[in-house]
Amino acid sequence: KTTLVVNLLPELIARGFAVSTIKHAHHEFDVDQPGKDSFEHRKAGAKEVMITASKRWALMHELRNEHEPDVEELMQRMEQVDILLVEGFKSHSHPKIEVYRSDLGNALMQGNDLDIVAVASNDLSIDVSVPVFDLNDIKSIADFIINTINIK
Repeated sequence: KTTLVVNLLPELIARGFAVSTIKHAHHEFDVDQPGKDSFEHRKAGAKEVMITASKRWALMHELRNEHEPDVEELMQRMEQVDILLVEGFKSHSHPKIEVYRSDLGNALMQGNDLDIVAVASNDLSIDVSVPVFDLNDIKSIADFIINTINIK
């Protein structure tokens, strides 16, 4: 999934679209490191810590026993763009492209998830009710995304 997103980004950007991503991690993660000032701010109890420098800024928000926000809540915190690519959040209802590699032996999700609008696969012979794209045909997948969300 990550490889597809990473390959789609430059293709969509080269076509003139502003693109952002949101990635759901299935485990705890930390972008900060012990010993850094921002880490110490969070450890001391700050609800949010913003780190800023000349090339980027990042906002870390500690949930502190709050519920994990859903994708809509998270999207509201992001700057408006032409295309937002979402990796993960597979139980959320939004248009999805399933990444399917037949050699991994996993079952296709497409038959059980009506939000899957296409499949990107290394096996073009799979029998599904949605369009199937070669995983490496980034241009066609980008065309499909643009046409599906009706942007010009």
